Amino acid sequence: MLSLGFLYAVFFTGTVNADATRDPVEIPSPAETSAAFATPVSPPARDYLLWYRNYDSPAIYALVNLALRKTLEYGEFRILRSGELSQGRALKELADGNSRLLDIANVATSAEREKTLTAVPVPVDGGLLGFRVCVVMPENLPLFEGIHSLEDIRERGVRIGQGEHWPDTPILKENGIAVVTHSRYEILFGMLRKKRFDCFARGVSEVANDLTLENDPGLAIEPGIVLAYPMPSYLFVGPEDQQTAHRLQLGMERAIQDGSFGVYLNQYYGAAAADLHLNRRTIIVLNNPFLSEESERIGRQTLKDLRWRLDMLNR
Repeated sequence: MLSLGFLYAVFFTGTVNADATRDPVEIPSPAETSAAFATPVSPPARDYLLWYRNYDSPAIYALVNLALRKTLEYGEFRILRSGELSQGRALKELADGNSRLLDIANVATSAEREKTLTAVPVPVDGGLLGFRVCVVMPENLPLFEGIHSLEDIRERGVRIGQGEHWPDTPILKENGIAVVTHSRYEILFGMLRKKRFDCFARGVSEVANDLTLENDPGLAIEPGIVLAYPMPSYLFVGPEDQQTAHRLQLGMERAIQDGSFGVYLNQYYGAAAADLHLNRRTIIVLNNPFLSEESERIGRQTLKDLRWRLDMLNR
């Protein structure tokens, strides 16, 4: 093995000290020395296909862009919009290592998803996805008046619309709530208008963007309750795509360290609690038995933190 003294002598002085090694050595030529210090070849640029619903979300697009910009040693990049795949199809494509329809998706986590995909375990919205308000038709608002508990929801027969493959669906069913599903997110708004269900439960962090995209003044946000359950939302990549997972996690860790992640959360989610007047709502806590141990811990802490913030607002 070459000693540190030998390596220092060769590469920094161009000479070899007799004490550095007892064996005859070949001193690199100037050309070889220059080659050793040549500028590394930049990694090739890469296109990342982001699930279309995340691409259309200003907040999620901004987060993925932030994480990738923090890790340019992996190469330059472009973020492209995927085809319009349902959530179930999108996750199947991610799980298929040979698919090129999708590279990154942000969805709520579950133990099953963490087994079949690679999660970047940083809640993208500070954990707000597990706090849900109801998008309703205005004429259905009286149905929700005076609701103060999960039992009230059950007794009034409130039907909640959700995606067929969303992890919210088994959570709501587990808590004894009637659920109506469809595989396509866009179809669910039409089903709400047709009164197939009473409440389209949307995350606090996503409902404003949803209603902006729908551009329908006939939809309303129910003002009295918020459903709360631990359910962190992560970025996911395919099970074999460790490079993208490492890049996203490193980028987010750097953003947390330098404060830009906090700026991001404040910019895209800071106003959500205030605009929705969460401190005035009845919080109805549901059980979520479908999380991994790590995600359950993260989810419980998020719920605790939100309740503390709301308590502070009420003082």
